[in-house]
Amino acid sequence: MASIFTKIIAGEIPSYKIGETEDAYAFLDISPLHSGHTLVVPKKEVDYLFDLPDKDYQALMDFSKQVAHAVGKAIPCTRVGVAVIGLEVPHAHVHLIPIDSVSDIDFSRPKLQFPEEEMEAIASKIRSYLD
Repeated sequence: MASIFTKIIAGEIPSYKIGETEDAYAFLDISPLHSGHTLVVPKKEVDYLFDLPDKDYQALMDFSKQVAHAVGKAIPCTRVGVAVIGLEVPHAHVHLIPIDSVSDIDFSRPKLQFPEEEMEAIASKIRSYLD
């Protein structure tokens, strides 16, 4: 059965798309820790990040780096934190989270909710900085 991320990539489930390459897809997390919290996923459905073939792993990380730079330009923050947890959805994914302190990347914190218009605006702003 296809993961929720595979369905998002296929357009079966809507997303606040940031961008995509041949191998990866980036979109806003709908339950973010911070405004601009973005997920980058490989288009190949593999549960565990380190089970990705080397080519796909490198493509995912290269695109994650590009997206992280765009997030950092679009969202005021000290850094863009990176987390790979891999337990919530059985599809490898990288969290890119604008942070100002270590506590900003604490996944036990309550998740935020933003109105659809704000999510669209955030995604658009990040996209504008994506090379």
